[in-house]
Amino acid sequence: MKNTATFPVMVIFLLALYTFMTSSKAFQNLNDMESDTTKKGGIVFFRTNNLTALEDFYLHKIGCELWLDQGACKIFQHGNMLFGFCKSEEVDQEGTITFFYPDREQVDHMYNRLEDIALSSPKMNEKFNIYNFYARDPEGHLIEFQSFNHELKPY
Repeated sequence: MKNTATFPVMVIFLLALYTFMTSSKAFQNLNDMESDTTKKGGIVFFRTNNLTALEDFYLHKIGCELWLDQGACKIFQHGNMLFGFCKSEEVDQEGTITFFYPDREQVDHMYNRLEDIALSSPKMNEKFNIYNFYARDPEGHLIEFQSFNHELKPY
């Protein structure tokens, strides 16, 4: 004869386990768990063979801060962006470093500071609803200066 007395005990156990799992903070959904982590951001690195010139350029021409000096690597900060250059025999030329500003006036200000290396004057880009211009740093990296013409989510 089967032991049917354990069936109600098992049902009660499963109900209790379900209640615990759905109400416990230990089993929140992934979105809630991600908001509780200690994410701080990231850093994009580029290889360079001209670290001194890039340090001078990004500090004095662009107005970045030196966030961390590791000797062979320099990490710069511009608002919430961190990017770095590390000494190397090879040079990374891919990608674009984009600096964005809250309004067109600041983009124009940067253009006036960098007019001698700008690839064009600032203009409206209807496709992306931005105002921007491009330039190149001393090593040839493409850099962009832009403002968004619409509201942004907080960052």
